[in-house]
Amino acid sequence: MAVLRLENGTTYTQLEDIAQKLAPLNIELNYWTVGDDSQLNRLLAQDSLTESQKEAVLQALDHYFEQLKQTAGYQARDLIVLNPDTPNLDTLLSKFNRCHTHADDEVRYIVAGEGVFGFVLPDGSQVELTIQPEEYINVPAGTQHWFYLTKQSKIKAVRYFTTTEGWLPEYNNTEIRFATPVTV
Repeated sequence: MAVLRLENGTTYTQLEDIAQKLAPLNIELNYWTVGDDSQLNRLLAQDSLTESQKEAVLQALDHYFEQLKQTAGYQARDLIVLNPDTPNLDTLLSKFNRCHTHADDEVRYIVAGEGVFGFVLPDGSQVELTIQPEEYINVPAGTQHWFYLTKQSKIKAVRYFTTTEGWLPEYNNTEIRFATPVTV
């Protein structure tokens, strides 16, 4: 279940409350089940996956991709698998734990593990949203945000793209006022 934390320490766990707090940013947050396919769930329980195993996960969940292609013009998807044994994990994550924007929407479907998205609201206040398995998030283009893994340092997320160029980070000088992200 997603958890939204405000700067003053207040937390929200109800999807409706979280959606209301994030409404000024037009962030979409939904619950998408991975289902009860035993082969899929075995793959999601593994720390790392081969390329063919990643493709099997993607194919098992492609009904969501087909929906996004039809409704929002998404053209590509991939599966990112991160864990403490991922080579150069710190370097990879350092690209996203600073405040940045993207020219395209950042769309993620978390299928295992968890991560934290931080956001700058229009009034300048900041919030952090922990997203967990079976949660889908769409962060609109131009939204100031950052991302880091929780202390477990594990996540499997389907990434959806209209183009692959538009999701490269464009850094800004906004200072993140939350505690320093967990490092692995």
